[in-house]
Amino acid sequence: MSKLAWIIFAVVAAGILTLLIVLSPRDKIDVSSINTNEVQSASTDNGNIADHVFGKVGSPVTLIEYGDFQCPGCGSAYPRVKAISEEYKDQLQFVFRNFPLTSIHPNAKAAAGAAEAAGLQGKYWEMHDLIYQSQTSWSLLTDKERTDAFNGYARQLGLDISKFDSDISSTAVTKKITFDQTIGKKAGVDSTPTFYLNGVKLDQATWADDTAFKAAIDAELTKAGIALPKTDSTKE
Repeated sequence: MSKLAWIIFAVVAAGILTLLIVLSPRDKIDVSSINTNEVQSASTDNGNIADHVFGKVGSPVTLIEYGDFQCPGCGSAYPRVKAISEEYKDQLQFVFRNFPLTSIHPNAKAAAGAAEAAGLQGKYWEMHDLIYQSQTSWSLLTDKERTDAFNGYARQLGLDISKFDSDISSTAVTKKITFDQTIGKKAGVDSTPTFYLNGVKLDQATWADDTAFKAAIDAELTKAGIALPKTDSTKE
C-alpha cells in the first residue's frame, strides 16, 4: 500500500472512530447499584429531579406506581389510587414513576413531560391529577392540539407558560422520564399500571379491588408498627 493510500486509510479510520465515539451511548444510565424500592434522590442520572412523593415522606411503607398517563388502565385505576393515597397520607408514602408505552400511546411521553415540567414549578401532583382527570380529552389529539391542551392546564394551574414550554422537552425532564423507565425495567415492569408495595409487586386482583388493596397496605403498616388510619366507624 502506497504512502498516500495509508494516509487516506488513516484519515477514514480516524473519522469512523470519531463517529463511533460521538454515537456511542455515553449517557447510558447505569442502574446496577440502584435499589428500585427506595425513593430516588435528585441526581445527574434523573436530571436532578427526585422521585415525587405524596404522603408521609420517609415512611417505612412505600407504594410505588409505574404509570402511563395515556394508558386507559392507569386512567381507570387513578380514582382508586388517588382515594387510597389520600386516606393513607399520614401513614405511607406514594411514589409515581413515569413508564410511557410510546409504541401504543404516542401522547404518553408528552404528558409525562407536562407533569414533570409542572413539578419544576412546584405543581407536580396538581398536573398529575389534572392530566389523568382529563385523559379522554387529550389522548387522541395531534401534537399541536396536545400542546395547546397541556398549556391550557398549565395556565389553569397558574404556571409560567414560557418556562413550562421550555421545561417540557428539556434535557432534565427527558432524563427524568428515561431514568424512571430504566429503573422500572430493572424492577420488572412490562405493563402499566404496575404497583410495588414495599418491594412486592401487587397482582391486578389486589390493586384493582379497594378491599384487597387496603388489606395489603394495612398488613404492611401493621408489620411496621404503624397505626391504621381511623375509619368512620373508629372515629370518636
